[in-house]
Amino acid sequence: MDLTVKLQVFEGPLDLLLHLLEKNKVNIYDIPIVEITNQYMEYINEMKRQDLNVVSEFLVMAATLLDIKSRMLLPKEEIEEEEEDPRAELVQKLLEYKMYKCMSYELKDRQIDAQRVLFKAPTIPEEVRQYEEPVDLQELMSEVTLRKLNAVFKSVMRKQEDKIDPIRSRFGKIEKEEVSLEERTRYLEEYAAAHSQFSFRGLLEAQSSKMEIIVTFLSLLELMKTGKIHISQECIFDDIIIFSNREGSQMPA
Repeated sequence: MDLTVKLQVFEGPLDLLLHLLEKNKVNIYDIPIVEITNQYMEYINEMKRQDLNVVSEFLVMAATLLDIKSRMLLPKEEIEEEEEDPRAELVQKLLEYKMYKCMSYELKDRQIDAQRVLFKAPTIPEEVRQYEEPVDLQELMSEVTLRKLNAVFKSVMRKQEDKIDPIRSRFGKIEKEEVSLEERTRYLEEYAAAHSQFSFRGLLEAQSSKMEIIVTFLSLLELMKTGKIHISQECIFDDIIIFSNREGSQMPA
């Protein structure tokens, strides 16, 4: 009948080494590598039924311990320079692991303490939340002088001048002429009612701008479409005569 031994669970090989050092009450800077290696190997032998992935990490550390043990058992050569301790790298790793382990315990204690803390949601009155501290004008304007204000004014004016296009600024102000087609059509209707016939060229020459000429031409086309006027031209390049279709007007043959 096999004897079942319940092993203590360790988080890794370094955790096991720290346990063995504390159990044997030895100085971490002066590890008795032979004794610790023997105890470590005894623990490895008891882990035969554990998960292989977990055991592999401990086997790597076991190989490291055996390597350090073999180097320490070799006879030392007499040389002038002092040889490096084979345990130095292992000691450094143990110190770092011990520091992080202590920090994890500290964080765990803080987490447990934080679970006992209750926080109250802020309940600030609306009047207090909307309160704004009044502005002290004297304090605000204490460092403002006429010289600073003048410098700020010149800086703003300089930025405005930089935005002006030096070429387009010479064109002057361009304004859009508002010429309504309805108003021009109404005007031509009244004009045709007062004149039985009139010159197309003379009508366009009386306009003051290109926009008025275009709108007048469109209005004439609209009046021709509605049958209120008709045009006549005897020969090519002659002046076009516009006739009103009001009653009593003389129509060309």
